[in-house]
Amino acid sequence: MQTITVIGLGTMGHGIAQTFAVAGFDVRLFDENETVRDSVIARVQQNLEVMLQNGLLESIELDDVISRMIVCQGEQEACEQSDFIIEAIAEDLDIKRAFFSRCEQVVGESSILASNTSSFPNSRLAAGLNCPERCINTHWFNPAHVIPVVEIIPGEHTSEDVVAKVMELFHSIGKQPIRLHKEVPGFVLNRIQVAMFREMLDLVDQGVISASDLDQAVRGSLAIRWAAEGPMRVGDFGGWDVLGKVYEILVPSLRSDTQVHDILAGMISRGEYGIKSGQGFYEYPQQELLDIISNKDKRFMTWAKLLSDSTTNDE
Repeated sequence: MQTITVIGLGTMGHGIAQTFAVAGFDVRLFDENETVRDSVIARVQQNLEVMLQNGLLESIELDDVISRMIVCQGEQEACEQSDFIIEAIAEDLDIKRAFFSRCEQVVGESSILASNTSSFPNSRLAAGLNCPERCINTHWFNPAHVIPVVEIIPGEHTSEDVVAKVMELFHSIGKQPIRLHKEVPGFVLNRIQVAMFREMLDLVDQGVISASDLDQAVRGSLAIRWAAEGPMRVGDFGGWDVLGKVYEILVPSLRSDTQVHDILAGMISRGEYGIKSGQGFYEYPQQELLDIISNKDKRFMTWAKLLSDSTTNDE
């Protein structure tokens, strides 16, 4: 595979496109929003400069990377003659299925069709396609150009040959592809995240701890241990006999309902979405927004580089 297509160039898409271009692939880009489409090169260039400054990339020629990215003015132009097409469009099943149906009409027989969906099983996305065996989910994490792990989720009809090619492709661009062996709603990492958010929101709502203290507590304990070894190995080190007892004692008191927590529902009803609205658990003044995002990305990059170096040394 040499030519990659990325459809949808917003929060996730531009980082996905950048990752492939840095790895030496020719990348064709399209977004139906003209403003998003016209700004993608500037956003990628800014990302690359920050990554270079923080040592997350070896020395690269920015012009070479940018030259491999071709912004197309139409969806068909972007998709035809491409070897691997990935969509990062609206999280709407009908919209995604319609896209794949159109895409299938213009790509070659060997082209692979991938989705960056964070929720829909590939078997539902590929339903009705002539060649569902070449469809697969590749679930990236934000920011896509920084976070190493990508979940790889085959559908019911996805061929093993396609899975193998996608795993090899993602290894070649410096990612850590993690294959899932069953389709479950939300895949793996989103399920873990939501389960933890349910309990964390409840602890904040009960007044057990403030949101800022909870962040500090997690960053200075669980995050360090899990980043270094992973939760299952940390459990091995702690001893499952002890953890089993703790589990038995705590599980009855953990929040276990299936409703959106009142504290979260209240924030949503007030339009407190987080950084996109300027208010979440923290305030995000408009004049400080770029600095806040830049500093967040720099911290992510520092940890990503540390983990990358650690993985390389382990090998």
